[in-house]
Amino acid sequence: MTHLSPGKLWGMRRMADADGFFLMTAVDQRPPIKGPIAVHYGQEEAPYDDVAGFKRLLIETLQDQSSAMLLDPHFAIPRGLPALSPAKGLIVTLEDSLFEDTGRGRRSAEIDDWSVGKIKRMGGDAVKVLAWYRPDADPGINQHQRDMVARIGDACARHDIPFLFELLVYPLASDAEQTGDYVEMRSKRAEHVLASVETFAAPDFGVDVFKLESPVAADDILAADGATDSAHQALFDEMGRLAGRPWVMLSAGAGKAAFRKILTHAYAAGASGYLAGRAIWLDAFAAFPDWAAMRRDLESDGRAYCAEIAALTRADATPWHKHACFGGTGLDFHPADASFRHTYPEA
Repeated sequence: MTHLSPGKLWGMRRMADADGFFLMTAVDQRPPIKGPIAVHYGQEEAPYDDVAGFKRLLIETLQDQSSAMLLDPHFAIPRGLPALSPAKGLIVTLEDSLFEDTGRGRRSAEIDDWSVGKIKRMGGDAVKVLAWYRPDADPGINQHQRDMVARIGDACARHDIPFLFELLVYPLASDAEQTGDYVEMRSKRAEHVLASVETFAAPDFGVDVFKLESPVAADDILAADGATDSAHQALFDEMGRLAGRPWVMLSAGAGKAAFRKILTHAYAAGASGYLAGRAIWLDAFAAFPDWAAMRRDLESDGRAYCAEIAALTRADATPWHKHACFGGTGLDFHPADASFRHTYPEA
């Protein structure tokens, strides 16, 4: 049975709403925002003010529908943090958006001059890390990925802050489908997704919350209007079993309808919410650089979609503290007596 340390317990509560559901909006994307803006201007690099300005716009328009927001230290925090309500949870990205792709696997890395300690010191409620992983990638690359995640998990334990870990499978050079973007691999194999979850569910990695992709390509999901397809549901059920702790769904660029269908499966399998970005705001971003149009779309369709999937979450998801790993004591403080100050360690 899992007992959360005081800092991790507080961070988990900060990320969720009052009932324990994760209604989290991602504003940390870098290539999916920088790329289209750079193309619009015909430049190699997107202007900083445009990227940071869009991220601030997302915070201003979507935070009321979110229990927490995921921000990056490059753009969203410097320009957007003043707009974020202190009543909202703050999740901060640690992984660099640039990665080394050898064709036999992808090596991830932390953002330079950034760390778990800095995230905790600036007031972050949780650390988020994305790691690319393929069980059939080069063994040395996979070892690098595991070592990085274990190192970050140790740092999160030392600084007593929740570790929110995201996994994405990706194409190897031998695959027919090739993409370097942060989008779902449509030809992915469910066994690769599940085996990756099983690997990082080991206690060595210190993961507190998993942010997971669908084991089935989003557009192939058959669920609709609350109905579920049994073969797909079995895969989600197995993913939840392997995770062994609270978990949420990522959108990976899926459209609104597809992501809603994914959530029906995930909630039937015990997920506690979502941490989504493009499914919420990508339609509005298509209007760039018309800032007024983007704001109108986010305040109308964006907020409406957030309200829709939040209602689905509250109706069908499992509050994080009721996950079986806590044995009914997910919200309990340990130790709940005067020994706390003596036993709680320094960072």
